[in-house]
Amino acid sequence: MNLKNFDFEQFKGLDPNDPGSWPLAVKTVAIIAVCLAVLGAGYWFDTQHQLTELEKAKTKESELKDTFKAKQLKAVNLDAYKQQMAEMERSFGAMLRQLPSKTEVAELLVDISQAGLGNGLEFELFKPLAEKPAEFYAELPIDVKVTGVYHDFGNFVSDVAALPRIVTLHDISIASKDDTLTMSTTAKTYRYLEDGK
Repeated sequence: MNLKNFDFEQFKGLDPNDPGSWPLAVKTVAIIAVCLAVLGAGYWFDTQHQLTELEKAKTKESELKDTFKAKQLKAVNLDAYKQQMAEMERSFGAMLRQLPSKTEVAELLVDISQAGLGNGLEFELFKPLAEKPAEFYAELPIDVKVTGVYHDFGNFVSDVAALPRIVTLHDISIASKDDTLTMSTTAKTYRYLEDGK
């Protein structure tokens, strides 16, 4: 449609109640305008909200796919996880058995002192300190100071490590005085708290 040849005069005097009598060009422009208005209103009131929802749905779909893949990997390895969990429970149970109960602590203290005396060490200090409770166990520190020769210290540490109960040595220091060596350390053993006691 060429606008130079278009007669705008035909828009004058149109009867809005009788669109059937309008010239073809005016009808065409009116139909195009109504179609554009309907399309614009449809986009504004409906489509743009649907597009926003579509973007949200795409994001959610991506998240769900990632979650599905992660769960699928876990499901594929479920038997291995169950075996690993059972092994960890067995291992944990074995470790708990290595923690002395309240009644076995005294015996363990005797075992530690026997390990020192059995290796020719002389105790200058063997002082159990206050118990420090944790989640399911209590830490029992013991200040130890022994004198002897270097190899006896090594044998003592080896014997303590070989005890059937868990005992760890911390803050080891060895000092020389005359021809004698003195080793100071904190031995820590751990007691399983039965019912939080």
